[in-house]
Parts: sequence; C-alpha cells; structure tokens
Amino acid sequence: MSELTRIPAPDGVAPATAYTHVVMGTGRFVAISGQLALDEDGKPVGEDDPAAQAHQVFENLRRCLAAAGATFDDVVKLTYFVTDMAYMPAIRAARATHIPDDRLPAASAVQVAALVRPEFLMEIEAFAVIGE
Repeated sequence: MSELTRIPAPDGVAPATAYTHVVMGTGRFVAISGQLALDEDGKPVGEDDPAAQAHQVFENLRRCLAAAGATFDDVVKLTYFVTDMAYMPAIRAARATHIPDDRLPAASAVQVAALVRPEFLMEIEAFAVIGE
C-alpha cells in the first residue's frame, strides 16, 4: 500500500463534497479499465437497477485491484460514466461499502448519451498507486 496524501480543499478552491480534490502518492501506477455490471460469466447484472449495477461494478473494481496487488485504499482517482446523473446516489452508496468518507479519492462524474450496451447504466474506472 502506498502512503497517500489527500488535500480535500486547496487554498482558493471550494471544498469538495463526495470526493477529494488532490490525492498524491509514490509507487507503482495501476489503471483499471472502466468496469460494467457484468458477473464473472459475462452476464449483465441488475438491468434497470442502478443500485445492483453499482454494487457489481464496485465488486469488479475490487477484484481488478486485487489482481494488481492493490485495494481501494490505494485508489487515487475514480471516474464515473453514467447515462443519468440520478444514478449517483446509488454509486455513492456502493462506494461507501468499500471506501470510507475520510479516504475518498479524486473523482469525476460524466453523463454520457450511451454506454457499450443499452442495459448498462454506468461504467467506472479507477487509478491507483501501490507502494514500492
């Protein structure tokens, strides 16, 4: 695990809500591709259910991080791609089961017209830094 430094509100920048403005670390950089609500057999999970999809996406992120020798403690940035911003509360609830509020990474949320298939409501990618 890398020692991460978080700066939630740099001087002159409005305080962040539900993310941290700056996260710094030293070590190996890990990029996790955008994860979708697919189970281990490649079947969609939670059609029309943002909470079920968010739960599956975070589980997939956890597994990808573990494959790289990382955990959510190492995540420095999450990017949320959603087809409707109304899904963000479900995403935040799923995130809270993996990342406590005092360890939030930097984040961006982007509403998109569509994802790779119409049943997907969200896709989330992660960047992490693992200690050397």
